Amino acid sequence: MSRPLVIVESPAKAKTIAKLLGKDFVVEASVGHVADLPKSGLQVDVENDFAPNYEVTERGSKVIRDLKAKLKTATELYLATDEDREGEAISYHLVEYLKPKVPVKRMVFHEITRSAIDEAVRNTREIDKELVDAAEARRVLDRLFGYTLSPVLWRKINRGLSAGRVQSPAIRLVVEREQERMNFIVADYWDLAVLTATSPSFKAVLSLVNGMRVATGRDFDNKGVARDGVAVVTKERAEELTAALRGKDLVVRSLDDKPYRKSPKAPFITSSLQQEAGNKLRLSAGEVMRIAQGLYESGYITYMRTDNVGLSDEAIAAIRAEITSTFGEKLVPGEPRTYKSKVKNAQEAHEAIRPTLPLRSPDSLRGELNAVELNVYRLIWQRTLASQMGDAHAKQWKQFRSTCRCTW
Repeated sequence: MSRPLVIVESPAKAKTIAKLLGKDFVVEASVGHVADLPKSGLQVDVENDFAPNYEVTERGSKVIRDLKAKLKTATELYLATDEDREGEAISYHLVEYLKPKVPVKRMVFHEITRSAIDEAVRNTREIDKELVDAAEARRVLDRLFGYTLSPVLWRKINRGLSAGRVQSPAIRLVVEREQERMNFIVADYWDLAVLTATSPSFKAVLSLVNGMRVATGRDFDNKGVARDGVAVVTKERAEELTAALRGKDLVVRSLDDKPYRKSPKAPFITSSLQQEAGNKLRLSAGEVMRIAQGLYESGYITYMRTDNVGLSDEAIAAIRAEITSTFGEKLVPGEPRTYKSKVKNAQEAHEAIRPTLPLRSPDSLRGELNAVELNVYRLIWQRTLASQMGDAHAKQWKQFRSTCRCTW
C-alpha cells in the first residue's frame, strides 16, 4: 500500500507523530543531520564565495539508504524537521541526497498535538533557501574561527576544546575581563550600620557624612580612585564615627508608605528556561534542554529552542480561560498581555515555550511524567499562566535612615 512518507529529526518524535497521523502515513527519523563538513581540514573554499564542502556522514549514509527504500513506495514526501535554520538545512540535504521523484512538501509545527500536526499537513510550504544559507553560514563561521583558534586552546588549556563562532568571542571577553582584573587596583572603604533596639528591630545604615554620600564599591574606578562628591570612609574614620555615635539617641524622622507594583515576567525562551531551572531545580543547561526536548517530543510543551517571547492568539485565549477558572476573573487583566523580544536578530519562527493545547495542569500529569520532568513542566506551566495575569500589588515600607550630626 502506497502512503506518504514523513521524515522528522528524532526517533522519539517519530513515534509520537506516527501515533497522531495513524496508518495513513509512514513516519521515519533522519536522526539529525545526514550531511556535514568533513572533520579533517577547513573544507571551506575561501576562493569560491566560501562554499562549504558537505558530504554524507557515516551514519547519514545508512539513514539515506533506508529512507530511499521507504521512498520507493511513497506517494509524497513530507519534510517535518524543526522550523529553524538547522531543521531547514536537514530538509535541504535530505532532498539533495534522496533525489525524490514524488512531490516534496515542507511541513512545520510548533507543538506535537493532533490539531497542530493536522494543520501542518494541510498547510505545507517550500524549503526556505534563506534559512538554509543561514545555517551553512554558521557552519562556515565555525570553521573559519575554530580552525584558527582551537589549536591555541589545545596547547594552552586542554586537548579537544572547540572554538567556533560562539566560543571565540566568548574567549576574547574572558581574556579582556581577566586583563582588567589583573590591572585592577584594590581600594579600601568602610561603611557603618546600627542595629536598633526597637520592636521590630531594623538596620540603619550610614548614608551621609557631613552632607556627602558615603562611597560604595561602584564609586571607584579600576585604578582605585573614588569619584568626586563622595565621602570615602576609612577604617580609622569608621572607628571615629562609631565612638562618636556610641550612647547617642537615634530618631526615625519619617516613614513612607509606598504602593508596590510588579508586572509578570514574559513566557520562557530557551535561555530564561535554562536559568530558572538552574536556579530553582539545580539542573545544568544541558539537563534542562534534554528534559525539555523529551517533553516536546512527547507532546507536552511547544518547541524548546526559541528566542520569541510571544504567544499565539489561540494560546493566550486558552491561558486566560484557565486563569479565570482556576484563580478567578480578578486576576485576569482587561486586555491580553503582549511581549516583545529584546534580542536582536531573534529567531521568532516559534512561540515562547509553553504547555501544548489543550492545557493540562501539572497535577493531572503526575502519572505520566517522572519527578524531574514534572518539575520542569511545572515551571513552564506557572510561568506561562503568570505571564497573562495582572500586576502584583503590595505595600513597600521604606524607613529613612537615621542621621546624627556630631562635631569632632
